[in-house]
Amino acid sequence: MLLHFLHICTQAGLMASSAQTAADTAGWRLRTFALYSQVRATAEHDGAAAAHELWVRERNAMFADHPASALDPDQKALFTGLAVAPYDPAWRISGEIEPAGAGQEMSVTTGTDGVVAFVRLGTFDIPDVGKLAVWRHAGYGGGIFLPFRDATSGADGGSYGAGRYLLDTIKGAHLGHADGRFTLDFNFCYNPSCAYDPAWACPLPGPDNRLPVPVPVGEMYLPELGN
Repeated sequence: MLLHFLHICTQAGLMASSAQTAADTAGWRLRTFALYSQVRATAEHDGAAAAHELWVRERNAMFADHPASALDPDQKALFTGLAVAPYDPAWRISGEIEPAGAGQEMSVTTGTDGVVAFVRLGTFDIPDVGKLAVWRHAGYGGGIFLPFRDATSGADGGSYGAGRYLLDTIKGAHLGHADGRFTLDFNFCYNPSCAYDPAWACPLPGPDNRLPVPVPVGEMYLPELGN
């Protein structure tokens, strides 16, 4: 079964109408690319826990101050930091994409980007966790995309009900790849923008991206900041 997609995370009806908004969004993405570059370098030299501290600190600053933050002024007034669980090294895993499901195609009609094609690259089979489909954006820019839901999704004190993202390389979010294996560190999973602002419509995990176990790390959900 294929992922249930809404459309690529762009703020419906606003992007095309404002050059400043487009520039702000580009600035957010560039800053995100730079952050993940720093995260990978810090993990290599100082360890993954130090890299996670950097990631949390910088994302808090971006949400609080950046003009392309998913938080509106009222939310920013309440904001004291994202709800991120303490780092747990047990959730840093190295995974290889296996061929199961590879080649599945889907065309997603979006409100802002027209018809967007996705192709399944295969599957991560993570011991004691479950299987997750891995997708490639087949359009300009490419990109590997890995969303997921787990047993904490929508639970009291848990994660965002619609799911979280682990990899989204078209936006810079990846943690490393070497010798055919990807670093899958669930401590770095994060909420899509639609968790905080309903004006954003985001691709969401479907049946092949749902885990039966709880993933108690990464960004959790703050109802007071949600939509």
